[in-house]
Amino acid sequence: MLLAAGVGAAALLVLSACSDSDDGSGSGSDAGKDGAGSAAGELSGEITVFAAASLTESFEELGAQFERDHPGTKVTFSFGGSDALAASITGGAPADVFASASPTTMDIVTDAGAAAGTPETFVRNRLEIATLPGNPDGVASLKDLTDPGLKVVLCDEAVPCGSAAQKALDAGSLKLTPVSYEEDVKSALNKVVLKEADAAVVYKTDVQAAGGKVEGVDFPESADAVNDYPITLLKDAPNTAAAEAFVELVRSAEGQKVLTGAGFLKP
Repeated sequence: MLLAAGVGAAALLVLSACSDSDDGSGSGSDAGKDGAGSAAGELSGEITVFAAASLTESFEELGAQFERDHPGTKVTFSFGGSDALAASITGGAPADVFASASPTTMDIVTDAGAAAGTPETFVRNRLEIATLPGNPDGVASLKDLTDPGLKVVLCDEAVPCGSAAQKALDAGSLKLTPVSYEEDVKSALNKVVLKEADAAVVYKTDVQAAGGKVEGVDFPESADAVNDYPITLLKDAPNTAAAEAFVELVRSAEGQKVLTGAGFLKP
């Protein structure tokens, strides 16, 4: 009888241990949702960030940093004109984060109810004239770009850099007919790099990123056309936890150091 009782008790202990093991595996599975790690709340999975073209170099650096800080994550970027990116988001393109080059283009997303929470400005940017290396045409002011002998490129007015350029021209009571309007700031800058244009009105950050491929010329009217850059988590973000962490990195002291080092202004 004592032997039978001992065997029965042992059997109950085994059944109890199995039950506890089953409960633990279930909760561990739930913890993996939305990019959260199973045991220690670690991030995992991929996030897609839609960002203004002028953020390319800075965000790629921050994306690499994010992946190093959170093994098992991957950051995929889609860079372009803020207006086109906003249209893609409201059209249903899957994305986790949107960083725009102007509040106006961000409004397209918020007005459509696609943003989670209120977008916050994380940097600002200022215009500069990009010329060929050595500035062979002697461009010294925004007014110089009105010379009919110069081939000048602007961003399309629907794009934040184009809207800002028009504000600067209006501030100087200047009229300018470019040889082309480009879909984003990188396309405008590239026209100068390829020597298809003599000058372009772009962001100061893009001139800096181009290095010796172009030369920058400051002009006072740019003070009237400084752009705020807002960022937001998107409402239907597939990987909310990792997306929130990326936004936090962008707004952190570490993120700001990268951005200001690239020529962006603090908000």
